[in-house]
Amino acid sequence: MFIFVLSKLAWLILAPSMLLLLLACLGLLLVIGQRRRAGIACLSVALGAYAAIAFLPLGAWLLAPIENRFPQPQALPPSVTGIIVLGGAVETALSAAHGMPALNAAAERMTSFVTLARRYPQAKLVFTGGNGELVHADLTEADVAKQLFDGLGLADRNVIYEHRSRTTYENVRDLKALLKPQPSETWLLITSAWHMPRAMGLFQQADWPVLAYPVGYKTGPGLVLAFRGSFPDRLELVDLAAHEWLGLTAYWLLGRTSALFPAPQG
Repeated sequence: MFIFVLSKLAWLILAPSMLLLLLACLGLLLVIGQRRRAGIACLSVALGAYAAIAFLPLGAWLLAPIENRFPQPQALPPSVTGIIVLGGAVETALSAAHGMPALNAAAERMTSFVTLARRYPQAKLVFTGGNGELVHADLTEADVAKQLFDGLGLADRNVIYEHRSRTTYENVRDLKALLKPQPSETWLLITSAWHMPRAMGLFQQADWPVLAYPVGYKTGPGLVLAFRGSFPDRLELVDLAAHEWLGLTAYWLLGRTSALFPAPQG
């Protein structure tokens, strides 16, 4: 619980968008306080970073290595034991407020899950996700996912919903205890491409081989994709890349993964 709360609070400050804003505010206060040299230095760094994000594809440069770490499978197996989709695509607060499923930019996790569920009618179907907000109601991601999947035609499938986990680490830990996977089984793992290395590192550490099925890419080859989006879009991409690099580092330092940057095995 302590690590969960600390990580949430730390990210409120460590997100590049917030750090740069705080640095700019500090610079303004220093200028007002007659410490012009230090203030101008802070403002220059903050505004220079904002300009670099606006005119250069920094977010794409930082995120592309993460997204490409685990490529899409060249061919899917003829049958699988089960399909797992990690939470993170559901907006629980909005879902609770409006009484209907609300998804965020990671919605491809959910749509890909339905597509693969239809491809493998005999596979076990698993969704894992509680509520990862510091302040939240009783509604979990799994509750919303059930409503969504039932509406998309999976009501007659025995989908397993794991309601308690709040982080990727807890997703893997709780699922292994729940499903008790065997070495001979084949499991597909669906999550966003930018989230896949951190997730796969945890599965590897748990000695649970899964086949990565990355979705929801944010980057791609070519200048058009590198420079697309407005300044807020590019700033959000930098935040996302920083979040994943920090997450990878934190999990490695905590001993939750055996490698700083997990890679495909075998």
